[in-house]
Amino acid sequence: MNNKNIYSIAVVLSLLISGCTSREIIRQQTTEQISHSNLPKVEREFRAAWIATVANINWPSKRDLTTEEQKKEAVSILDKMKAANFNAVIFQVRPQCDALYKSEIEPWSYYLTGKQGKAPAPFYDPLEFWIEESHKRGMELHVWLNPYRAHHTSGGEVSEYSVVKKRPELVVKLKNGYYWLDPSKKETQDYSLSVVLDIAKRYDVDGIHFDDYFYPYPSYNNNEDFPDDESWKSYLENGGKLNRGDWRRESVNTFIRNVYNSIKSVKPNVKFGLSPFGIWRPRNPESIEGFDQYDQLYADAKLWINEGWVDYWTPQLYWKISTYPQSFPVLLNWWKEQNLKNKHYWPGISTDRGNNTANSLEVINQIMTVRGMLPKSPGNVFWSVGPLLKYKELADTIAKGPYKKQALIPATPWFKSEPISAPTVIVKKENGKAKITWTHEKRESVFNWVVYKKYGGRWSYQILTKDKTSYEAPLDAEHKFFSDSGNEQVRKLELTDFAVTAVDRISNESEIIPRKIDR
Repeated sequence: MNNKNIYSIAVVLSLLISGCTSREIIRQQTTEQISHSNLPKVEREFRAAWIATVANINWPSKRDLTTEEQKKEAVSILDKMKAANFNAVIFQVRPQCDALYKSEIEPWSYYLTGKQGKAPAPFYDPLEFWIEESHKRGMELHVWLNPYRAHHTSGGEVSEYSVVKKRPELVVKLKNGYYWLDPSKKETQDYSLSVVLDIAKRYDVDGIHFDDYFYPYPSYNNNEDFPDDESWKSYLENGGKLNRGDWRRESVNTFIRNVYNSIKSVKPNVKFGLSPFGIWRPRNPESIEGFDQYDQLYADAKLWINEGWVDYWTPQLYWKISTYPQSFPVLLNWWKEQNLKNKHYWPGISTDRGNNTANSLEVINQIMTVRGMLPKSPGNVFWSVGPLLKYKELADTIAKGPYKKQALIPATPWFKSEPISAPTVIVKKENGKAKITWTHEKRESVFNWVVYKKYGGRWSYQILTKDKTSYEAPLDAEHKFFSDSGNEQVRKLELTDFAVTAVDRISNESEIIPRKIDR
């Protein structure tokens, strides 16, 4: 099955999910053509992938790479994502209470150099490099941290620099070789919060991101209860009234709320995103079965999204559309109903089911399902970037299908900002081309530009990086279209109108001011 057929099936599925008949589809298309005939519009969608550093899953590929080899791998990943029209990166910087950046709080990561506490040589700051290279490509960079994992089983020996040795009063050892910070302790919460705020203050990040690791999965401790007897006893002796499960949940709730509020106090326009396990509790909704994160991870994720303690919500919906006990669209809709504060809702989807048509079709159908069910602010986060790099059929299907057009990240209306002004534009006609140049009074506030072009009554656009200040468009250009009989034809069309807009760091776009091309 080719990419065009895969995409066509996905579009039909999306329309069926949204409840549209063929007559309604035609009516909607006609209305859209009429309503958008005067002003152009850019697509909006959050398109991101997780880049895991723990166990060297995605980057760096090995712990003994040189600085230049690490940089080369990073650039290669970003180039491939940019070529496929992704617009955001979620980069893991704290895999086990260590750092893939220069920190005074935690040691250099074992996964970076093969020795915890050892800096890259020649020296560079990987996070700083990833931010700079992402922004160069017009992509957001979100830092991904694990708030409680103190030591991973793949993380080498526990070093003298580890929090396990430095702050043993905060740490418990699990049966399967992991070490974990005790979430119930205020000192733990303060410690992890200090790491979050240190990054927010010192680095030009676009977001802070947590995944699903709160209290550890039971298998990490041989399915025995989390070893926090000391903390629990202290709580009871000091008059605590909650049962043990509620006490653990309240500890995590307090931490999540404080992280959100503290980020806003330091950098109000840095997004905070959470990616919990995809099921809150079995039978929510009724047909759903599976792991109970509320009871096992002590993560009341429903509360967090109900209260709006996030800017975006990314539950890990890693199941197929047709998996009845954990159906992707059923869970997608249930979490949508929990989004009482109307925050961004960009689910996590799995991409690692092989380099085959079935996997490609599943991924495309899930993207289209999200677009159909969450049309106001669509988006996905892919677990992980690895399959996009190794599965050519999957990468090509996405790039040539739903991600064929570039997209801006949806704006975040609850962020406060000054409206960004439109650029000053000059156009000249030379050698059969319109040469468009522009300037902006606050160039430092611009993150992207959008150039709009109108040929034969139809607008198209191109999103450019902030370093660009010019663009050339042919005055006459060949455009492909399909006749009523379905045959592809080529027609030469004239450039009649254009516009250039500025886009700021939080995806607000300036006023669109179309201009005619004098012939």
